[in-house]
Amino acid sequence: MKQRDTPFDDPTARFEAGRFGMWLFLIALGIVFAATILGYLVVRIDNGAAFVPADAPRPPGMLLASTVALLLSSVTMQKALRAGRTGDPRQGGLMVATLALALIFLVAQLMAWRSLYAQNLTISDNLYGWTFYVLTGLHAAHVIGGLPPMAITTWRASRGAYGPEDFRGVTYCAMYWHFLDAVWLVLYATLWIGSMG
Repeated sequence: MKQRDTPFDDPTARFEAGRFGMWLFLIALGIVFAATILGYLVVRIDNGAAFVPADAPRPPGMLLASTVALLLSSVTMQKALRAGRTGDPRQGGLMVATLALALIFLVAQLMAWRSLYAQNLTISDNLYGWTFYVLTGLHAAHVIGGLPPMAITTWRASRGAYGPEDFRGVTYCAMYWHFLDAVWLVLYATLWIGSMG
């Protein structure tokens, strides 16, 4: 019995379906982050100057270092995507750089948390501390969740797996990573503005 063709037998159709699925996933994640940030803003505005305790530390400077690492990782990710589309052998090295910068981002975030904890700001102290840890933790959780697919993509790219005929993996990875970068910039700005008494 002859097997029936489906639209997904066509590599282009598979790629477009995957990209559409990724957009739906990112829209759902965008709603989660938008709702969280909106919740933060409502709590911040509702509490006025009382939201930031007099002795509360400002967001640590280490957050700036983590932001720079994340921005650089978006640059290397975009270069890896370009290399993957053309079959450029540099795709592997660029993905390794992206993965390394992602890890640097997470270490810098951990150091920022440690700095705040050393200044006696914990998640249970007040709304200021709670919202900082929850917002940054939510983002960090999504970065950590992106590491396994990024590691797989990095391994495949280092073997020259991507080329003009198939660059799906690196495309989906880049879409997710650029999304997390954009979310972090909004989150970072929100936290800095919200920390002003």
